Amino acid sequence: MNAMPTLGPQRIVCLTEETTEWLYLLGEERRIVGISGYTVRPRRARSEKPKISAFLSARIEQIVALQPDCVFGFSDLQAEIASELIRKGIQVTVFNQRSVEEIFSMMYQVAAMVGQAEQGAQRIEALRQGLAGIRTAAAALPRRPRVYFEEWDEPPISAIRWVSELIGIAGGDDIFPELAVQPMGKQRIIADGAEIVRRAPDLIIGSWCGKKFRPEKVAARAGWQDVPAVQHQQIFEIKSADILQPGPAALTDGVAQLHRLIMDWSRQHG
Repeated sequence: MNAMPTLGPQRIVCLTEETTEWLYLLGEERRIVGISGYTVRPRRARSEKPKISAFLSARIEQIVALQPDCVFGFSDLQAEIASELIRKGIQVTVFNQRSVEEIFSMMYQVAAMVGQAEQGAQRIEALRQGLAGIRTAAAALPRRPRVYFEEWDEPPISAIRWVSELIGIAGGDDIFPELAVQPMGKQRIIADGAEIVRRAPDLIIGSWCGKKFRPEKVAARAGWQDVPAVQHQQIFEIKSADILQPGPAALTDGVAQLHRLIMDWSRQHG
């Protein structure tokens, strides 16, 4: 009896981290032939796979030489890379997930593409249960802190939608919910920094994509001395690899760190 053929693309290039991490979790890492240079999850991927892209740039000829039958990308920011590869005859799938539900949708689609729809669905359900457990624990908090999440400092950019949603699940309230629904970073720029002060965050969480967060620089900003988070030294970092990758990392380590910071704040100020 002939063995069933292996389904889906056999040579995948991942231009961002989240699809790499997800394929490894599914046990389908053998299909990956190229990854983002920013990849840190799982750590071993860095030594096992060629690094062929940053976020806004990619080594097009190197990707072509790898002969991929599918390239996974993320967001409008990789549109130019995608179009260049498409013009060279390569299949490109660009996801544009911005919310927790859209992350789950991306994960299911990738799992299905590599013949792992059932395992993907089971893992997604386990992640949903994990988030539900955090939400239940957060519901018991006596007070919810007002949270300012800073994705970039100059100019200040507030939380993208999935981060804002995870803050809510973890027990806090994003102080810029109206910006979180905006898909692009330039739409989440806080034009008037004094507005952050006016909204008086209890917790400040930074994740400056591509550079180290500096709590002392935040605390020293002019006019910030009366911000509750500054007064009580509630300024923390979550690494961008844990929270700003719209995939498994944010739904596990990212939200767990948010929840821990919020629980600690609640014990001190509840």
